[in-house]
Amino acid sequence: MIKKYFPHLGGSLFLGSATLVGFLATWEGAEQHVVYADKLAGGLPTVCKGLTRHVTSTPIIVGERWSAAKCQQEETAALQRVQTALAQCFQVLPPQYVFDAASSHAWNFGHPSTCTSLAMASFNQGDWVTGCRRLSMSDTGRPVWSFTSHIDPKTGAKVFTFIQGLANRRQAETSFCRKGVV
Repeated sequence: MIKKYFPHLGGSLFLGSATLVGFLATWEGAEQHVVYADKLAGGLPTVCKGLTRHVTSTPIIVGERWSAAKCQQEETAALQRVQTALAQCFQVLPPQYVFDAASSHAWNFGHPSTCTSLAMASFNQGDWVTGCRRLSMSDTGRPVWSFTSHIDPKTGAKVFTFIQGLANRRQAETSFCRKGVV
């Protein structure tokens, strides 16, 4: 965990905080040392606490075994990259729990998606409560960020499938996020 100053925010945030790492372990697995093909992500090779090619440049090969030390080293570096990029999207210094919840979202969907989300729009207005809610629910009360998609080979249409586990994670992110604002 390092504390980094962000001049555009006029303050510091912790990168790779213990609370974020613990949260990720709950949802991504704490001891996943064999690379597996994540079925929810279309077979994307995944290891450790959700490391994929989207957050690290280290090759991730299904079936390969990683040591705990390699996982920790790669996770730390990847979290710092993701959180540094994510911090650039904030226009107002967020509470640490808000930043960590947004970081979990970015870890799962990529920082570009989090940066362009309605949650970030609220965060950038200093509306932490609405931003936290928008990590899991739309303004009409429907689940968001809780679906997988694939292309139907017969029609060529994009098909979305609701995944309860993703909805549970989004709700957990919202609760985690609110710790910083309630």
